[in-house]
Amino acid sequence: MHEARVLVVDDSAAMRALFADVLDQSRNVTVVGTAANAAEARSQIAELRPNVVTLDVEMPGMSGIEFLEEIMTTSPLPVVMLSSLTQSGADTSLKAYELGAVECFPKPLKATPEQFAKTVGKLGKIVLAAANSNVRDKPRARDHANAQAQFEWNGHIAALSASMGGIDALGELLAQWPANCPATVISLQTELALAEAFIARISDKLKCTIKLARDGAQLVQGVIHLAADPARHVVFEPGQPPRLRLIDREPVDGARPCADLLYGTIARAGVPAVGAVLTGMGADGAKGLKLMRDAGCETLAQDCASATVSEAPSAAIAAGAVQRELPLDALSDAILAVCNMA
Repeated sequence: MHEARVLVVDDSAAMRALFADVLDQSRNVTVVGTAANAAEARSQIAELRPNVVTLDVEMPGMSGIEFLEEIMTTSPLPVVMLSSLTQSGADTSLKAYELGAVECFPKPLKATPEQFAKTVGKLGKIVLAAANSNVRDKPRARDHANAQAQFEWNGHIAALSASMGGIDALGELLAQWPANCPATVISLQTELALAEAFIARISDKLKCTIKLARDGAQLVQGVIHLAADPARHVVFEPGQPPRLRLIDREPVDGARPCADLLYGTIARAGVPAVGAVLTGMGADGAKGLKLMRDAGCETLAQDCASATVSEAPSAAIAAGAVQRELPLDALSDAILAVCNMA
């Protein structure tokens, strides 16, 4: 992992100073410059050669979204967008992901000084992960129509986990899910408002149904449950049909919802299932996926070359939890194959 050399772009002098100070105190992160607008940032990028940029969405003149599009079109590099947690902010963040942003970080504008310091303190880890991420051209969508037409669910549960880069990856992967897809649960580390906006935007594009995970929800064919509430974990409860339970509990190794808990409860239930760790920070999912593998489940991981952030899949691979590593455009076929009667 190499050091992050970050350029902070924000039209507020106070915000520039604050974010620069926080990032300079982060391990392996150096602020190489700051800029108040796109014109200044364009010049600084050429002169200072940062390997990651934090970019405010709302700037006078060229907006952050417009400048992000310019960066990704002309000379792509990792960008972390800074946005509000309003509905419009969540919609803008989804647009940023579509354009190639590695992550969208919520600006805690109404937080107390203590809450602000705690929240912004996470930014250093995000920026470091972004500096070591894969900025790549999006693969062209493949035609899976024939495979979908032949799908007949065999009862296997599909369980996935993702964090940084996960919204983009899930958008690509779930686009291949057939209307009669396997019962699916996803643990996603993101802001709840962003998960809700993602569901609202992608619902019309999917052949199956996607919902925010709720306590007591039945795991049935044709429905994807997305667990993204940062206040509650999601676990598997066996039964006919099986259900999801949302539980109040402290974060596990910094993660909530925790993929290790989800995978672990599936393994202990002894049900036929397939688990897959996608792009993300940290090691969440590695221990739980190993339990699934030991219980006889099929276990997969997005390969490091296609993962926006490879920390989570790499940790699962290192833990001996993964039977197969696959690029993102092959993961969908592999998961559906495990869950297919054919």
